[in-house]
Amino acid sequence: MTHLVDLTKKPYNLDEKAIAWVEETIANMTLDEKIGQLFVNMGGLRTEEYLTGVLNDYKIGAVRYAPGPAADIWDQNYILQTKSKIPLLIAANTESGGNGAVTDGTKIGDEVKIAAANDSKYAYELGRIAGLEASAVGCNASFAPIMDLSRNWRNPIIANRTWGADVEQVLTLSKEYMRGIMEHGIMPFAKHFPGDGIDERDHHLSYAANPMTKAEWMETFGRIYGEMAEAGLPGIMAGHIHLPNVEKEMHPERDLDDTLPASLNKTLLDELLRGELGYNGAIVTDASHMVGMTASLPRRELLPTAIEAGCDLFLFFNDPDEDLQWMKEGYENGLLTDERLHDALRRTLGLKAKLGLHTFEGHREDIMLPKEEALALIGTDEAKTIAAEVSDKAITLVKAKQEGIFPVTPERYKRILLVEVDGYKGGFGALINSGKKRASDTLKELLEAREHEVSIWENTEERIKKLPEEERPAAIQNVYASKRPISQITDNYDLIINLVDVNSGGTTQRIIWPAAKGTPDQPFYVHEVPTIVVSVQHPFALADMPQVGTYINAYDGMPSTMEALVKKLSGESDFIGVSPVDAYCGLIDTHIWRK
Repeated sequence: MTHLVDLTKKPYNLDEKAIAWVEETIANMTLDEKIGQLFVNMGGLRTEEYLTGVLNDYKIGAVRYAPGPAADIWDQNYILQTKSKIPLLIAANTESGGNGAVTDGTKIGDEVKIAAANDSKYAYELGRIAGLEASAVGCNASFAPIMDLSRNWRNPIIANRTWGADVEQVLTLSKEYMRGIMEHGIMPFAKHFPGDGIDERDHHLSYAANPMTKAEWMETFGRIYGEMAEAGLPGIMAGHIHLPNVEKEMHPERDLDDTLPASLNKTLLDELLRGELGYNGAIVTDASHMVGMTASLPRRELLPTAIEAGCDLFLFFNDPDEDLQWMKEGYENGLLTDERLHDALRRTLGLKAKLGLHTFEGHREDIMLPKEEALALIGTDEAKTIAAEVSDKAITLVKAKQEGIFPVTPERYKRILLVEVDGYKGGFGALINSGKKRASDTLKELLEAREHEVSIWENTEERIKKLPEEERPAAIQNVYASKRPISQITDNYDLIINLVDVNSGGTTQRIIWPAAKGTPDQPFYVHEVPTIVVSVQHPFALADMPQVGTYINAYDGMPSTMEALVKKLSGESDFIGVSPVDAYCGLIDTHIWRK
């Protein structure tokens, strides 16, 4: 059976008038409008011509856009809400603050950083500030919080994007985030059901499975999603993640070959989530270009299958004309039933009614705050103060076996070498971050202001690449011949700080060492020169440099974080952050330090 929505119950709690609007709106839709309402568009342009064209041609129900300046996003969302026949859900990814909605918004910190601050009020503040800044420019939905469990340090997706490894902590902080963001009329869609952070593959690029048994799952992710449903969670994002052992327990007659990721799986969405856990809200698919979804079925089939399985919104077109036609064909040939189509429409329109969007007919422009008033809410001093507080409280001294290394003062360590440690530099992350000020540059300025002499080591590979091509082979041979006296390091530096800046959310979370030997690129010198390692992205860098005696997780390289770090290094402030994940990565050698 299909579990149908009850709009009188949580998370909707609609009155008769609102329910009547939902039903009348559906009754007055053409089939093409009903099909269009299933889709969340990812806008390519912000021009009025493009936006009105999408609305008129594709009759979309929702939008998730790429962030831009607040003034531009306000203009975009004003056009969308005033020109659409039916008010839109407009979503952003406010996982770490208002910067997910507008580029000039406030980043408070990724979820792991918030958790490390060890006070649930900061999860509320994260939601509140994200909600304030996103709603100011017309957003009314967010694909957050992330409720995955970070229990595999090799996972490339959620290393610093979730609250941590503990079920209680994930529940507490998710509820607080939800409370904060819903105060500003933002409907949170929590993710990634049925649970990431257990597998180590990237479902953007491959299949990925959560291998838990049903008992294990019910005690962890099942409890999280069940309690959040009870707390009134309005939206869930279905991940392209398999749950094969649970599905086999529920349906022993099935072969593993018959299993599908949650986004396409009626057993997981309808029987488990809506049936056993009692979830009554809306479900959106994760992005439909991800291989975890696209490699599961032909696209012609997966479109209607996703909605029939229990998803109410389909995230992103591939080709809009093709996708709309295939969704419509799926309905006409019975892959998508009339019952499920209309249940999906009721759930989505129900969220719009919960937001009160139906009350603005005839004066749709009033959905938006006046532009000048809206822009005054972006990047306020109050929001920046909260971000700085989180930075101060979150920084975590994970490994502290090098006695006497602190305080870092000019009297003790006049000459400091900063060594940048990177991961994979390719892909979109490299393009997005190109030209941005690095944490090492900020840290250098802060230390020099305290009268340290600071150098930044030039990566050996990068240095060799700058040589004339005919000189490169000899330079490489010289590196591997290791013709470098240790005194070149010990005579020139009093302290070395390795800054690990591995791009979080990349295809791999590992440090990628340059082709070097006997150079400062790799911290071989931990017993030659006092050495401190600081990770300014994901919290699992200790796995790739277990030999160090002093390891710190800063969680990001924002200026406020680097300012707080310098105060802690100098002894002016204590390290009080508490790691919400196993920063030792379950390895024995990460605990070792030879005194």
